[in-house]
Amino acid sequence: MIKGYCDPQFQKVYDAFANAIESGFETGAALSIEHKGEIIVNLWGGHQDANKTKAWQENTLVNVFSVTKAVTATCVSRLIDQDQLDPNKKVDHYWPEYGCNGKEDTKVSDLLCHRAAMFGFKDGIPAGSFQDWDKFTQQLQFQAPYRKPGISQGYHALTFGWLVGELIKRVDGRSVGKYFKEEIADPLNIDFHIGLTNSDFARCADMLMIPRDNIKLPGEFLKYVPDFFLPQRLKNFKSALLSGDFLEAFKEREDDDNYVNSHDWRMAEIPSANGHGTAQSLATLFGILSNGCSRDGISIMSEASLQNAITPHSNGPDSVLFGAPIKFGLGYELAQGIANVGNISPAFNNQMFGHAGVGGAVAFGDPDKGIGYGFICNQQHKPTELYRTSNFLTAELYSIIS
Repeated sequence: MIKGYCDPQFQKVYDAFANAIESGFETGAALSIEHKGEIIVNLWGGHQDANKTKAWQENTLVNVFSVTKAVTATCVSRLIDQDQLDPNKKVDHYWPEYGCNGKEDTKVSDLLCHRAAMFGFKDGIPAGSFQDWDKFTQQLQFQAPYRKPGISQGYHALTFGWLVGELIKRVDGRSVGKYFKEEIADPLNIDFHIGLTNSDFARCADMLMIPRDNIKLPGEFLKYVPDFFLPQRLKNFKSALLSGDFLEAFKEREDDDNYVNSHDWRMAEIPSANGHGTAQSLATLFGILSNGCSRDGISIMSEASLQNAITPHSNGPDSVLFGAPIKFGLGYELAQGIANVGNISPAFNNQMFGHAGVGGAVAFGDPDKGIGYGFICNQQHKPTELYRTSNFLTAELYSIIS
């Protein structure tokens, strides 16, 4: 069931990947890892669909959800590197209409670090086509924040894409999808897309999502426990539950449950949630960033700009993600903190940067080790098991590259 290449030194990684597919835990998946510019693992297996009629291929595309945020963050850091964008300036310097209804002092870095207090659509996610960019950005542009921007971290699960994407559009003139394609993907042969074309659909895997009603919020009982019985971590958890921010950030539209596999969703540009790519595309992107930020004479950004982007700019607790001490750089999710909720990587490595997605995909770079890592899959799991496969894979990888 498993195809591809694995350096014999990384047999334990192969075994962990094969077990995830052959046990039936994953329906279909792919894994690619670069080390110091060389592919050491490039594996795929399983199926693209629930009925298991279409085998996963090397060039199968799948929606990686919030891993897209790290790709968008790379576009942002390139613009910062080229002095076209300053994270310390106010958003309305670039997007004048945004500076209203309590958002006047919002900084660019607040958008990038999930501190803009705009983590949801107060009037509900706009109805109609996801391809109608202006409809989404205008609703956010005139909306008041949930609280004062800059004072707290609350994960902008969907809204990050339109907020940061509009900022890029105001600065550069191109949409995020077009900017990434023309500036990074095409020159470096990276098979990752924010907004698909009809010709891409034939190689798309279906996302097999858990019905929202089957996902239960953890720790509801803590609402009734007095604070003086709780350590600080659980106080943060309780405060986040009571805030209701999770429900706002992950609010759903009245759509078909299968909308993430619709043509409309796939063709839209949602730079927070609907990037589609291969595992190798992600390993290549993060491999380049982790090895000097350039390849074949093409530079994405300077190493100094990357270091600034992967320095912690916000440390939680995150009011949307149940008070977790998640750390964000300038759009990137960082290893320390996110590992505590099982997402991205072993907690011992401070340099890891990337993002995890709600479907189970994970991508990251590690400049200390020269690693670029991409894991993609199409079977969503319950929250306690969401990143199980990737966690096993990274544990085996780092047991070998120590």
